[in-house]
Amino acid sequence: APADATRDYRRARRALALADTDGASDAAGIMGARATKARSEQQRGTEQWHGRGERARRITLVDKASAFERKMRAEGLSPAAIAAFKYNYGVLTSGESTMISERDIKPVDSLPTLSSLKVEANPTLLQKTVMLKLNGGLGTGMGLDKAKSLLPVKDTSTFLDLIAMQVASMREQFKADLAFMLMNSFSTSADTLSYLAKYKHLPAKDDLEFVQNKAPKVLASDLSPASWPADKSHEWCPPGHGDLYPALLGSGTLDRLLAKGFKYMFVSNSDNLGATMDLQLLTHFAKSGAPFMMEVAERTDADKKGGHLARDAKSGGLLLRESAQCPDEDEKEFQNVGKYKYFNTNNLWVDLVALKAQFTKHGGMLPLPVIKNSKTVDPRDKKSPKVFQLETAMGSAISCFDGAIAVCIPRTRFAPVKTCADLLALRSDAYVMTADHRLELAPQRNGIPPTIKLDDGYKFVDQLDKAFPDGPPSLIGCKKLVIEGPVLFASGVIFRGNVTVCNKSGKRLMLPRGVYADVTVDGSPMYDPDKFQPKP
Repeated sequence: APADATRDYRRARRALALADTDGASDAAGIMGARATKARSEQQRGTEQWHGRGERARRITLVDKASAFERKMRAEGLSPAAIAAFKYNYGVLTSGESTMISERDIKPVDSLPTLSSLKVEANPTLLQKTVMLKLNGGLGTGMGLDKAKSLLPVKDTSTFLDLIAMQVASMREQFKADLAFMLMNSFSTSADTLSYLAKYKHLPAKDDLEFVQNKAPKVLASDLSPASWPADKSHEWCPPGHGDLYPALLGSGTLDRLLAKGFKYMFVSNSDNLGATMDLQLLTHFAKSGAPFMMEVAERTDADKKGGHLARDAKSGGLLLRESAQCPDEDEKEFQNVGKYKYFNTNNLWVDLVALKAQFTKHGGMLPLPVIKNSKTVDPRDKKSPKVFQLETAMGSAISCFDGAIAVCIPRTRFAPVKTCADLLALRSDAYVMTADHRLELAPQRNGIPPTIKLDDGYKFVDQLDKAFPDGPPSLIGCKKLVIEGPVLFASGVIFRGNVTVCNKSGKRLMLPRGVYADVTVDGSPMYDPDKFQPKP
């Protein structure tokens, strides 16, 4: 019908163009009326055709959403996990942008600091506070196949050892039975519980952990559930640490905590050994009446690629922008640490009553900003079908709570490990262990960690351990360290200032003990350990 109407319309327009007499004008007038009618019919036909197409598209997407729901139910995932994924999928299929551009936000000019808080610490608040560590990561980016928290981080102590000792120390310090929990993943639960069984002061399994969810991968070609019969596990992905909230609800943990009288939760990553219970921060959070509080730190060049805090340009409320949510054209401003001064440490304080209210308000889910990551269904096979992994960030919940606040903390509360460069710094003397088993920057560092850049030959933990068989170098006086090429480091190596160690020979060379200050080492005194051994 649209095609026939178009043809009639074109004929009528040609007749009008040829009309140059009264009679012809009359005929053309008649044809003009027909043309108007034809155009009207064309428009109605086109609208009907587009309407049918849109309805068909919606029906198709509803069918696909139902397929995802059936797949998740068959896997035993909770209604809360399914509701969270359905929301994320709805954002994806709506065509709504998942990016946060410069025009959407404003910088945060200033925030209160931990040292400026004028509150009298209230120990009784500990009775209704639970401390939670996120422990779902395998550390695959560092070449690990078990929980990253099982990695030795200081001498022979693992992250889990230090966390367990921190809990014991805090209970002794506060003279209170501080409640402690872990959010594990299906991949970390068994190993973690087995390892921690030696610490009798920690709760038993059911009170110690709940397990995070997993999410189905979405085929990029048609937005249907990804299928990979060769390895069905590749059809699933972690939903990001924003899954904390649906996992709390779906596991029943949130309701159990509320029933026991808990009101506050302090959350941090298991690889951040600086994040312990701080009674002054807890008291500040409780007195503020805020539903949510984020601990942030001042950005340096070492943090410029990580997410930053900002304000919504319209509402003025706080929000978090992650690197995956930044348009390419805004990357320069994203990395401007003078403009966007604060980054999220993922040390968060949550009012559990307010969280439950948000779930009730939104029908059992929390509308977190969605992060769309493009991958292949088999991460090791770049020719396998392209997929979307829909994730959320735990800290992005700050935009879901009216009245959410932030506080700027010192670097002593932030010592995470995401890469082997982070691990090398943490193992070195740039970080010290406190009496309560925290790892924090040495006082001489003045709150600024060393910048370390390692090439891909040190990407995995076993490669790092082989390069430093006698332990890490001294980095307490090092501002920046760059290592390129295969190098074996002797014991007693001390780096100061800006140092680059570069070996382009292709054969592993030994860097002998000594002090290396503001220098580039690209030859001597490195030597071939197979051909020469220096005198002691």
